[in-house]
Amino acid sequence: MDVNVRSAKTREKVIVENLMQYYLHDFSEFEDLQIRDDGRFEYQYLDHYWEDPNRYPFLIRSDGKLSGFALLRFGMEMPSTTAQMELVEFFIVRNHRRRGIGTEAAKKLWDLFPGHWIVRVLQSNKPAHPFWKQAIGAYTGGSFDERREEQMVVRSTSFHFESNSDAIPSESIPDPVDF
Repeated sequence: MDVNVRSAKTREKVIVENLMQYYLHDFSEFEDLQIRDDGRFEYQYLDHYWEDPNRYPFLIRSDGKLSGFALLRFGMEMPSTTAQMELVEFFIVRNHRRRGIGTEAAKKLWDLFPGHWIVRVLQSNKPAHPFWKQAIGAYTGGSFDERREEQMVVRSTSFHFESNSDAIPSESIPDPVDF
């Protein structure tokens, strides 16, 4: 199995937008997401991933077949002053799950951006928690911090860990169009 993770170009935004509908449909099991009058779910931040230099859209393929997407965001979160990369959204289509594609794609993303990482999982998303705990644990050799959080009315578990070596300065993060 050959898993490929690469930056989603502007012309490929429609692919991420289409996959986002499946992702949000799956996600509506855990969150009260509303469908617009046109029958689609809305993800208000999608355009930002092609406009904001601190956001990174990726497409995931397995053996050349489209398998999913990932959206990353680099920045600092208060009260911490540590710059970190956050895995904001991650989706593998159902018929590609439980085959190691998600784990391999996540490892490749973590390797692309050495430094501090955070992955948040809704507490209501019961299947995601063991996946991320196992994937992060295997990647870090068990060296991660797991925290329960509550922001507004959203309860989540966050995983904090380091990928590769020292934190990468923000000016060294590659521009996704260069991938």
